[in-house]
Amino acid sequence: MSNNYLISPNPDDARLTKRVEGIDHEGHSIKMSVPVERPLTLFLNGQEIVTMMTIGDYPEYLAVGYLLNQNMLHDDDSITAIDYDADIECVVVRTAMKTTFEEKVKKKTLTSGCAQGTVFGDVMEKFEDIVLSGDHIIRTSWLASLVKEINTTPSLYLKAGAIHGCVLAREDCPLLYMEDVGRHNAVDKIAGYMYHHEMKGSDKIFYTTGRLTSEMVIKTVQMGVPILVSRSGFTAWGVELARQVGLTLIGRARGRRFIALAGQHRIISDLAAEDDSTV
Repeated sequence: MSNNYLISPNPDDARLTKRVEGIDHEGHSIKMSVPVERPLTLFLNGQEIVTMMTIGDYPEYLAVGYLLNQNMLHDDDSITAIDYDADIECVVVRTAMKTTFEEKVKKKTLTSGCAQGTVFGDVMEKFEDIVLSGDHIIRTSWLASLVKEINTTPSLYLKAGAIHGCVLAREDCPLLYMEDVGRHNAVDKIAGYMYHHEMKGSDKIFYTTGRLTSEMVIKTVQMGVPILVSRSGFTAWGVELARQVGLTLIGRARGRRFIALAGQHRIISDLAAEDDSTV
């Protein structure tokens, strides 16, 4: 495991997986680990916001990140307390200013994310006002090194599969690696950590195992991160939004190979075709 990680997966945490019996294609009895799903109901002050399905780790970061990425918390909001009760599977985020969100909750629409991903109708208001850093770059050697590091880090994905991961990195150093049953939950955990620790996104790279959809682009941009990478592919609206705000969008990242469909100006090619040292 990399010494650079501030947080990384703990595949040995018994709460996160369950042993299940079955058979394989030849009829042989097998036992395998599968990720758990737990409901987590989120309240903002006295208003119930949403019930999410999650593996259950880092509920405080997930709650704050969800509210940030749904544009329900702002930079000038002051969080006074975060109360998590594992017995009733509930987390309450309390702020100094009391605000009701009944109408906003009514406007939520399902997105293409798995599980319970949602996006509110006015998220685009904040999205369109964000200006990403134009100075940060990504070297192809960093990209190849990151992909190798992430793919070899012990994780729930390697142990049990059926799970998404998101990683926040600086240059070729991964810093935060979060997993969950939905990629939106994983990215929200990272957003919550960044908010809590006042970590800026302008010099970071964001990696996801999932598709490069509009939801992933919007959340990455709201965190102020200028580069988004995935081992998976793109959606048309994800590409359109990335181009609109100047986000560097890199997909199909495997070894030295990748495809960039937006923000190519940040990519510096410094890895020779015959160089296998980072893959």
